[in-house]
Amino acid sequence: MDFHGKVVLITGGSRGIGRSIALEFAKCNASVIVNYRNNDKEAEKTIEEIKKLGGYCETIKGDIKEYDFSKKMIQYIIDKYGKIDVLINNAGISKVGLFIDMTEKDFDDIMGVNLRGVFNTCSNVVKHMIERKEGNIVNISSIWGGVGASCEVLYSASKGGVNSFTKALGKELAPSGIRVNGIQPGVIDTDMNKWMSQEDRKALIDEIPISRFGEGEDIAKLAVFLASDEAKYITSQIISVDGGYI
Repeated sequence: MDFHGKVVLITGGSRGIGRSIALEFAKCNASVIVNYRNNDKEAEKTIEEIKKLGGYCETIKGDIKEYDFSKKMIQYIIDKYGKIDVLINNAGISKVGLFIDMTEKDFDDIMGVNLRGVFNTCSNVVKHMIERKEGNIVNISSIWGGVGASCEVLYSASKGGVNSFTKALGKELAPSGIRVNGIQPGVIDTDMNKWMSQEDRKALIDEIPISRFGEGEDIAKLAVFLASDEAKYITSQIISVDGGYI
């Protein structure tokens, strides 16, 4: 799959799944724009790794839960590069704990990044894509958005919202030549899961039929496929990548 001449925006692309997606698109010759919120060091690592591949990458720092920032970021990219071909909504946060301990701030933070952030970027990029009659959006959700997870109620709710948003938007934009799909990762070996003890990890691995945690590359390859012409008849789908866990 060759994305030469294509401009790809990835939110939350400084580490974890986002970095893996950025690297995979760079391997396919895309011009990669990585948005991140606060980790300058990790963002630099992403740039360095893409440069080692001979690819092109620019980073843009800012919080996508702020509508004005999302609007300015997307307009900046369009002004500089002339277009946005692919939007990958990957930015996400979680907080593990009992629901009774969750606060209004926790709700606002999680919904703000995970769901409102998707709305903010899509709201601004879709107008541009409709004018061009083409474009691809891939939203990174979670298996918990489909079935819910104990002690991750707010996170599950936010990702469930992303799933419904994805299915509905894909149907609405299909006549305009724009495809919208989602990926539901299972347990991926990223910093988001570093809080688990070795005992927790082993117990969880025992529940996964493939008997391992997923890797960022497992999600990245699917994201590239969904954004490519190889998937030209696929839209409004939520695809699980979880080793058979759910």
